[in-house]
Amino acid sequence: MNDIRRTILWVIFGFSMVLLWDQWQIHNGQKPTFFPQPAAPTAKTAEPAGPAAGASASAVPAPVASSQQISASSVPGNQPAATAPARQQVEVKTDVLRLRFDTEGGSLVQSSFVKYADLNARDKGFVLFDESKERVYLAQSGWIGAAGSSLPNHKTPMTLVAGERELKAGQDTLELRFESAEVGGLQWIKTYVFKRGAYDITVRHELINKSANSLAAQLYLQLVRDGNKPEGESAFYSTFTGPAVYTEAKKYQKVEFSDIEKNKMEHEKQTNNGYVAMVQHYFASAWLLAQGVQREVFMRKVDTNLYSVGMIAPIEPLAPGASKTVEARLFVGPQEEKALEAIAPGLELVKDYGWFTILAKPLYWLLFELHKVINNWGWAIVALVLVIKIAFYWLNAKAYQSMAKMKAINPRIMEMRERLKDKPQEMQMAMMKIYREEKVNPMGGCFPIMVQIPVFIALYWVLLSSVEMRGAPWIGWINDLSAPDPYFLLPIVMTLTTMLQTALNPLPPDPLQAKLMWFMPLIFSVMFFFFPAGLVLYWITNNILSIAQQWMINTRMGVPPQFNLPKFK
Repeated sequence: MNDIRRTILWVIFGFSMVLLWDQWQIHNGQKPTFFPQPAAPTAKTAEPAGPAAGASASAVPAPVASSQQISASSVPGNQPAATAPARQQVEVKTDVLRLRFDTEGGSLVQSSFVKYADLNARDKGFVLFDESKERVYLAQSGWIGAAGSSLPNHKTPMTLVAGERELKAGQDTLELRFESAEVGGLQWIKTYVFKRGAYDITVRHELINKSANSLAAQLYLQLVRDGNKPEGESAFYSTFTGPAVYTEAKKYQKVEFSDIEKNKMEHEKQTNNGYVAMVQHYFASAWLLAQGVQREVFMRKVDTNLYSVGMIAPIEPLAPGASKTVEARLFVGPQEEKALEAIAPGLELVKDYGWFTILAKPLYWLLFELHKVINNWGWAIVALVLVIKIAFYWLNAKAYQSMAKMKAINPRIMEMRERLKDKPQEMQMAMMKIYREEKVNPMGGCFPIMVQIPVFIALYWVLLSSVEMRGAPWIGWINDLSAPDPYFLLPIVMTLTTMLQTALNPLPPDPLQAKLMWFMPLIFSVMFFFFPAGLVLYWITNNILSIAQQWMINTRMGVPPQFNLPKFK
């Protein structure tokens, strides 16, 4: 039974790690392998067709991979090229964002962050929205109407008519306003409102009926992105990249690009609440409409390796000379959980903990509170693991007491096994007798460890998902907890502490089990050489505290700690 207990423990440990690894890959659209296939190159799509009929996603004019390649006169229904305003790009600066807008549709075509640097060029902000040869990621909006009609859309030439370009000291808001000419009897005025310290931008869409007839229209809001993974993502772990939808009825629903490709999207199509988003590691974008506004949610493949997610909201028919304003919000920013919670219900879920959300959210809250006191994310991680170990002290104590008892009687078990190795039934009975006499439960160490596994997996996801780790220093050479240790010192320490912890456990009588008991943690330790430093730090801290507790309990029970090394001959 002693062998069985250890075998079960290692099987649980090994199976948990393998299952976790495999689910990371599958859950995030990767093949279950250390080195996934490289992403396909960014698509260059053909010129879009004009709006189609009806109130469906197909009515939204298709975006393009590079709008610079298409002139304003090529869009059906737009004003003649001779009268089109000169196309330009407009740069706007706030205290947290650097943005670039195109007068074609007034679309946001580039965004970067003041607070979050590009880790490959730390003098520059990290770029999220972009329109280049390497990346297509845009925020677009416009109007669609009845079959055969052409209304102002994200390909319509617009004119910048008002707005400063920079949020200055002492200024809390900044407005940028674009106007279109009359298209299909309607004029579109699009106004962006930026707020100090905010990553959510108010976008007012005003539509004016310039015709002599009553006209109906529907507003569409869409995010367009290529299907490539973010640059620099590790081959040893994977996070979700792709569109997501949130509604009160079905909560957070993320969709793989591959499911859009196969037309197997599973998300709520009609709703009057929630948002649509594009999500990647650490950052996200989202379109939000006011609660109660009816909208259709759509996802579609635009062209090779180019996808969109969006919403279509109808408005009441406009009488001649009447106008209607629909206000939306565009979020473009980091996945700062507290800030996301304040913007809209459910927006914090773009920071995706997967199955472990119920455990991960309180762990993040505790980590956040510890950081407010310590003011260093590395030491906050150490403090969090210490708090968790204290919370689980009695469970761990039970496990280590059981292991110490097993270690104490192990010489008797070994002698008995050798003596009765040719009499398996008699050996089993003798083993059970020893357990009864010594009041030892061979499975006593399993349950306390199993209870803690979900907690530490949830903590792993907290550390992997938290943008606060990005670029955060700890001590000395560790200047970015989201990046691997450049000198591999932390992974080496983690491997050594794992070996020490293994050596403190009694060796199984079976030589094969003894070797397996050593090889498995060593194999898993190799992966940590390429994991973020913050994750390795958390594991080292857990190892050291576990060793200290095990050593203390063994000593208290009169079982002197000793190192047990297997024979590899």
